[in-house]
Amino acid sequence: MDVTNETWEQSLAFKHRLAYLSKALWKSVEKDWQRWLQPHGLNINEHQILWISYQIGSPVLSEIAKFGVMHVSTAYNFSKKLEERDLIVMGKQEEDRRHTYVRLTEKGKALFLLTLEEFNVNNHETIQSTMPLKNLYGKYPEFSEIATVVRHMYGDDFTDQFDTLDLQSKESGHLDDEVATTISPR
Repeated sequence: MDVTNETWEQSLAFKHRLAYLSKALWKSVEKDWQRWLQPHGLNINEHQILWISYQIGSPVLSEIAKFGVMHVSTAYNFSKKLEERDLIVMGKQEEDRRHTYVRLTEKGKALFLLTLEEFNVNNHETIQSTMPLKNLYGKYPEFSEIATVVRHMYGDDFTDQFDTLDLQSKESGHLDDEVATTISPR
């Protein structure tokens, strides 16, 4: 592919802006998120594991890694910490022992829901910084172009997770109830 100098410069400038804007935004998001979770003794990865488990039901570690944007070993290590705190149960299916599944315990579900209940819009700089746009247009900023870029990198199933926020627990997720009950702790 023959790239003109002008195209190369535009691509480099775009990549540069994307990197710095993403880094600046993530720094604020991370700070807000950590401040929100600190009273609950959770970190961001642990909260993501609880959230993904709540939404999917009984995700496998590779799903947690994908949807939580973390390495599988990170998903495993933080899941082990949550299991030690009796917030999740990790197990295998009797029919297929290759995959490790994660399921919320009642204690984990209660803690996750408590974090949501204690979410305070006024304590999040990232939310507050969007208020001029929300007040002007009546809605939070949309991310359609960025979502399209991410969709091309991670796939439809990744971005579809964020099209709607479902705060109703999926008791069985992609597993039916009969299969979910066959997951046994390791």
